[in-house]
Amino acid sequence: MSRIKLLTLVLVLVLSAAVVTASNVHLKGGKNAEPSYFDHVLSLQTDGELSGLGNGDVVINMSATADVFSTCTNNGGNQAPGQNPAPLTVTGSTSIPTDEVKNGNTPFSVTTLAPDPFIAGAPDCPNPNWTEEIEDLAFTSATITVFQNGLVLTVHCTINPPSSDGAIHRRDVSCSQS
Repeated sequence: MSRIKLLTLVLVLVLSAAVVTASNVHLKGGKNAEPSYFDHVLSLQTDGELSGLGNGDVVINMSATADVFSTCTNNGGNQAPGQNPAPLTVTGSTSIPTDEVKNGNTPFSVTTLAPDPFIAGAPDCPNPNWTEEIEDLAFTSATITVFQNGLVLTVHCTINPPSSDGAIHRRDVSCSQS
């Protein structure tokens, strides 16, 4: 009999450990079924809520691609507005300690770092003696990656049309999760 009790106890412990470590991380449903976005001119902020988390700290990274709008200025102070260099990617990250995860859920907010507004060498200006300054970023996509004891979720969102400063309407954002 003690052998059966021991096997039962071992089986219960193994199954319990599997439940604690297993997770099906996803964006929480309802109004948080997709992340929301806000264009801060030179940075992008995303807010949402995760569900299905296990135990452990959570790290959320975001990379966002944007069309760049810049102005070229010559040494005499004359400007040539509307210069449009190649798309630019900006990134941001946030960490959420395990004690802030409640019943497998946690809200999150991540904001990318703004790029240096001055582009070295002014590659999109008439010559390198000019100064090129980024005036605005129009975001076209964002990828959120969630880590908790390894990669657990990737959310890729397309923003169409590209963002303009302020809140990005949910109808302009299309996301997929993996």
